[in-house]
Amino acid sequence: MIIQSSLKNCFQLSHVLRIPTAGLKCAAKGGLILQSVSNDVYQNLAIEDWIHDNMNLENRQVLFLWRNSPVVVIGRHQNPWQECNLKVMRQNNIKLARRRSGGGTVYHDLGNINLTFFTSKKKYERMENLKLVVSALKALRPQLDVVATGRYDLLLNRDFKISGTAAKLGRTAAYHHCTLLCCADKLLLSSVLKSPYKGIKSNATPSVPALVKNLFEEDSTLSCEMLMGAISAEYATHHQIDHCIIPINPADEMQFPGINIKTKELQTWEWIYGKTPKFSISTCFNMIYKQSCLEVKVYMEVKYGKIEVCSIELPQQWLPPDLCDELKKNLIGSKFCPSEITAVTSALLRTGPQDYELHNKWNLLCEKVIMLM
Repeated sequence: MIIQSSLKNCFQLSHVLRIPTAGLKCAAKGGLILQSVSNDVYQNLAIEDWIHDNMNLENRQVLFLWRNSPVVVIGRHQNPWQECNLKVMRQNNIKLARRRSGGGTVYHDLGNINLTFFTSKKKYERMENLKLVVSALKALRPQLDVVATGRYDLLLNRDFKISGTAAKLGRTAAYHHCTLLCCADKLLLSSVLKSPYKGIKSNATPSVPALVKNLFEEDSTLSCEMLMGAISAEYATHHQIDHCIIPINPADEMQFPGINIKTKELQTWEWIYGKTPKFSISTCFNMIYKQSCLEVKVYMEVKYGKIEVCSIELPQQWLPPDLCDELKKNLIGSKFCPSEITAVTSALLRTGPQDYELHNKWNLLCEKVIMLM
């Protein structure tokens, strides 16, 4: 049962949720089921952080249900250039987010459900949560062949991944979150989770590729709403609490003091890209100019998302060394992203060589370098 307009009848919690200075900190003992009214990934990830940081979970479990508009979410220690196709994402207006938990990269859209299980650190148990989800699916559709694996994934028909797992363990609190594919856009999923970037070396955590399938493909009568209802009912039964889903607004500062600061931090370039572990890229590309083909070798080292070392090798007779050196000098210290490098190279081109031939060559080189990002 979802209470749409009022929290009044939900086991002693309504007065707590309306207290601005307390938020959910002092909620009554027992279990709590929350569902976000937002499809914004940054707001939903911020709510996870807020509950983990502010709520006393010593004698309480919380289930948080949420869905997002199209977005790729990378793990805390991952490299977005290794994990996804940023060009395709930009073309399709798909956001990128970095969560605070570890694990691999996932694609979210409104056909995917996200489940976050909050407990104290002592009671943290991923397998118990996954078995609960399996029980809910079996209760809803007994014919479904769904199992939890030792990697804490859920497999459909023993072959297809329908859920991946990640977690964060704090000093006293913990959360485990997982996805559940109902009717996600698999074509877009496969397009954005395939990196086109070559020659990257990094110690970042790599994702493990897997075959995926939507539950909708197995049973077309299933919907996200049905799945969330079944899982919340199973959760309520398991924890012996009322089946009462509380809708929450993750932008509400009155209920969640400081939440907008957390949301803004998750949206920053410094968090999404700047937290990428140090990496290098060693690659080459061809430039075609007036029916001649030229190979260019590029080596860069990137730390905190900014270029620290840059080397560009190409024949001196094609472009004077001083022009190539000028480009390298200006790239160092810049963010490894197309918008900033475009601004840097545009400024260089405005003050660059007046010779028409050299200007065209330099412009072509700049364009190719930007394409690496």
